[in-house]
Amino acid sequence: MLTTDKKKKYTVEDYLMLEEGAPFQLINYDLIMSPSPIPIHQQLSAKIIQLLSNFLDSINDNGFLVSAPMDVKFDDGNVLQPDILYIKEGRIADLVKDRIEGAPDLIIEILSPSTAYYDLRQKKDIYEKYGVAEYIIIDPVQENADIYKLTHEGYSLQQKAFKTEILTSIVIPGFKLELSKLFK
Repeated sequence: MLTTDKKKKYTVEDYLMLEEGAPFQLINYDLIMSPSPIPIHQQLSAKIIQLLSNFLDSINDNGFLVSAPMDVKFDDGNVLQPDILYIKEGRIADLVKDRIEGAPDLIIEILSPSTAYYDLRQKKDIYEKYGVAEYIIIDPVQENADIYKLTHEGYSLQQKAFKTEILTSIVIPGFKLELSKLFK
């Protein structure tokens, strides 16, 4: 049995030695493997990307919007792959390199049975610590969503929206997500 003293701590260098596309994230110096997402997860991700992309095009927003897999390096012990991320146009040159280096403005995670613990706890703490301004958690089982806004005291729950309600982004003014359309 390994004790915490003897457990190997992995770093970005270890992570970068993995085969491209390997199903791992580096979370708090630990390599975490997860299976491919469940179908509803992928369906929701595609719908959200499409809605966000259409909205950004309609307002001529040239921010950087992508879905997983996309590495986001926060520090030597944390390289995460959020489901969806957005970076404001004025910050793209500073953050977009071979991977994203630093905190995106918006991150959306869609809960899956194999990743919910990390999305709700460890990844949320990392996003908060490194300054992700808006964190949205979509729960396909409960058919709801939460928006967290970064304040000087940390994350503050700004909105909990249920299936019949509309989620309103803080980082992308005017963007509204009708959950009834999402959870058809």
